[in-house]
Amino acid sequence: MAKVLIITGDAAEDLEVMYPYQRLLEEGYEVDIAAPSVKKLRFVVHDFEDGFDTYTEKPGHSWPADLAFADVDPSGYTALVIPGGRAPEYIRNDADVRRIVRHFAERDLPIAALCHGPLILAAADVLRGRSSSAYPACAPDVEVAGGTWVDSEAHIDRNLVTGRAWPDHPAWMREFLKILKVASPA
Repeated sequence: MAKVLIITGDAAEDLEVMYPYQRLLEEGYEVDIAAPSVKKLRFVVHDFEDGFDTYTEKPGHSWPADLAFADVDPSGYTALVIPGGRAPEYIRNDADVRRIVRHFAERDLPIAALCHGPLILAAADVLRGRSSSAYPACAPDVEVAGGTWVDSEAHIDRNLVTGRAWPDHPAWMREFLKILKVASPA
């Protein structure tokens, strides 16, 4: 069975972890969630509310991590998913996260990143000369990393499928699954 890896941590956007996780299971893929350590992760819910200049944050679900970043052998996976939320802000500093991301990027394996997820792509130095969508506030990070930010719900650059935030889920996952099913059928 083809396996997909999700890399995340505490304060990841609840929907951005659970939607791809369940959607990939539905398609017949095995899915592992990797985090800084094996523990119960605590996700958050970001929402857009009238009167706020940015999103608000509330507690979300808890979910167990299957393995720690340090224990990930990326050669055992056919694709990578990078959810957003606040988790990318700190896990991008983890050398194993950057090692994992570079493995997928260097082999042109399918990568899906959403919202703040491209912060990790930038930290792994895989956006140079590429284009990526992301949460609009992350556009400067994409550009400083040598990429071009694109305002799109499902931007495709070869093996990379990116989107802005959880409202983009249907288009983002539809495009990612097209690429994934060609590269590695379930």
